[in-house]
Amino acid sequence: MYKLAFKNWIWFLISVSIVILASVSAFPQEGKIGYMDSMKLRTDYKEFADAQAKFDQEVAKWQAETDSIKMELDSLETEFNKQSLLLSDEKKKEKESQLKQKKDSYTNHINQVFGPGGKMEKLNAELTKPILDKINIALEKIALENNYVMIFDAVNGNVAWAKKGLDLTERVLEELNKMQ
Repeated sequence: MYKLAFKNWIWFLISVSIVILASVSAFPQEGKIGYMDSMKLRTDYKEFADAQAKFDQEVAKWQAETDSIKMELDSLETEFNKQSLLLSDEKKKEKESQLKQKKDSYTNHINQVFGPGGKMEKLNAELTKPILDKINIALEKIALENNYVMIFDAVNGNVAWAKKGLDLTERVLEELNKMQ
């Protein structure tokens, strides 16, 4: 089953590559291709360094809060395990309830801070969006002034900027929809 899915995936990639290559060669673009190093931008651009420092400071605070909640939870668990044999059923249920509440509080805290859509993710987006907007403006200015059609990011090989006419997404979607 996996071999069939893999084979289909390979054929799909080959088909898409042919469509893209045919489209690009049918409409040749004049211009240059360049690249940039996004890691160098992160280390050498002061605004990035400032944002990273602020981010790290907030994450450290959240981690300290998390560690404190975890210590309380561990302490309650240890206390409960030591006393559980000596407690009445009513007191035992009360302690179990407290322990469950603390576990739930810990889990909720982790999700709210470090989970998807949590405080950490939101802060990262808030701090980096203005910087990324500036970078995109700078890339576009350099590209248009120097006749670049595409600029890649050397770190991960992604396209950092491309001439609007090079985006073949809609044409690929049209071809895929024709295949159905």
